Amino acid sequence: MKKILTALLIIGMTFTSNCYAISLIKDKPASEQIQDNPKSQQSRALYAQNDIDKALELLEQIPEDERSAQDWLLIGNIMQDKEEIDKALYMFNKSAQKEPKFYKPHYNMGYIYLSKNQPNMALEEFKLAVKYKNDFSYGYYNIGCVYLKLKKYSQARYNFFRSLSLRANEPDVYYNIAYTYKMQNKEKQAQTYLDLYNQMMENHEL
Repeated sequence: MKKILTALLIIGMTFTSNCYAISLIKDKPASEQIQDNPKSQQSRALYAQNDIDKALELLEQIPEDERSAQDWLLIGNIMQDKEEIDKALYMFNKSAQKEPKFYKPHYNMGYIYLSKNQPNMALEEFKLAVKYKNDFSYGYYNIGCVYLKLKKYSQARYNFFRSLSLRANEPDVYYNIAYTYKMQNKEKQAQTYLDLYNQMMENHEL
């Protein structure tokens, strides 16, 4: 559990970024629940049971031109699980090509680019994710994380507030808002959001 940081700003100790990108999306989109290949359904069930090799075997039996965007997404998730990052990126790209306004492959590519320390490429993908799903809290959160990495604190804070407006129960959002204020020498505002962060962490520990 994260340490309580109530007095941190007041006594001038080091205040560090706590921004960890939220990981890959692996759930099934509602739009694909009606039209679905039986092998796709079975592969998702196997993947949920952590039998990724059998899931991949089934997916590879589906001809490429018949694979849905979700099929390509799941193959990308499997490649990611196998730590075959370049293959994962290729599969996520195929998913996005199959369904251009499908936000999940863009989000997943953004996560990979950010983990590979390619923030500008990550930012491009995360922006596409929220373009295609404008109520996507985690998308805005990760955009904020990218801007923190780029030391663009106002842009980071704006996106953290967008995330907060959609999902208010994530303590790290409050912490990172506090951090952006601190980095711009706005001590009072920073302390306000740090206090909110600590209150949430205390409630989680009860």
